[in-house]
This record gives sequence, structure tokens and C-alpha cells, in this order.
Amino acid sequence: MAEQTLYGKVGGSEAIEKVVDYFYEELVLKDPTVNKFFENTDMEKQRKHQTKFISFALGGPNQYTGTSMAKAHKGMNLQPEHYDAIVRHLHDALAHFNVDEADINEALAKIGTLRDDILFK
Repeated sequence: MAEQTLYGKVGGSEAIEKVVDYFYEELVLKDPTVNKFFENTDMEKQRKHQTKFISFALGGPNQYTGTSMAKAHKGMNLQPEHYDAIVRHLHDALAHFNVDEADINEALAKIGTLRDDILFK
């Protein structure tokens, strides 16, 4: 029997869309530590982009073809506290939808491999 991907475990595309909506609306955009980075952002486009990225990162079928992380964050000069806030919000969004803590930690570890491509750019 094939092992189920994290993408499948969290409920696939529909579930990830709900996580992303909650992530932005209830957490990121209400957090003064990071919400300033989204002031001039097309949030509909951002949500679609983030849904594809998270789906890809969790082993889903959506092929992420967006800009590299380093290029996407160039000129933002994100600091560790900004990165940590986003990771915390993603954790909390996944937990809000009852994703198992071990699966959350696995997902965050995968996304954590991009940390150096995001910070200080």
C-alpha cells in the first residue's frame, strides 16, 4: 500500500484552500508584525499562489511554477521574526483545521528548507 502524502492527509486542494483563507484572514492580515508586507498585494492572486505552493510542498499534484522564493522575496528584507510569525501562523491555521501535530511538523520542516531563500533578501 502506498503511503499517503501530507497533501492527502490534510484533505487535498479544498482543505488547503480553507487553510490558506484562514491563514491570511484570521492570522497574517491581523498581525502587525507581518501584515505590512501585504498592504499592496492582490490577495486573491496571493491566496491562489499560496494554495498552489502549499499543495506542492505537501506532495500534492499542483506543480508550483511561480517565482523562486529568493526572487519573490527580493527587496523585502524579511527578518527572522517575520519568518517565524508566518511559520507560527501556518502552524496555527493547520491546527485550526485539526491537522495532526506530527503532520504539521513534517509540513513545516519541508517549508523550513526554504528559510535561507526568504530571509535578508
